[in-house]
Amino acid sequence: MNNIFKLTDAIKTELEANALVNQVTFGDLFEVDLLKKNIFPLAHVGMTSARIGEGVAYVDMSILFLDIVDEQKQEQTDQFYGNDNEHFVLNSMFAAATKTIQELMRGDLYEQGFQLEEDDVAIEFFSERFEDKLAGVGVDFTVAIKNTLDLC
Repeated sequence: MNNIFKLTDAIKTELEANALVNQVTFGDLFEVDLLKKNIFPLAHVGMTSARIGEGVAYVDMSILFLDIVDEQKQEQTDQFYGNDNEHFVLNSMFAAATKTIQELMRGDLYEQGFQLEEDDVAIEFFSERFEDKLAGVGVDFTVAIKNTLDLC
């Protein structure tokens, strides 16, 4: 039984193919060197829990999509957008998350047997959550996968 390897490999492959993601990491986010500027935009994958059903396993996952917010050195500041690219970062990370969720709903990941348990998935926006000025989105979801363990 190697369902977790298949699931995480499929998610990793999908994220690496996403043009809006530069680096994919897994596990404890505090183990990732967030001070390295060349790893952004970053997709960080985690698993939180799992449940076993009859012939199906449900794996609870989370993905953070984050990027560095660059401040522009300008005298005038736009009252709405400010003097940085935070709106751009939020928009592009939202697009990256949307593509991944759509692949689980009806794309390649769905066809591979990794299917969302929910009909719709909530995405949470964040900014200034980490040491560097990082912004992005977080998404939590449950993937249903066929239980391939044979009982003798």
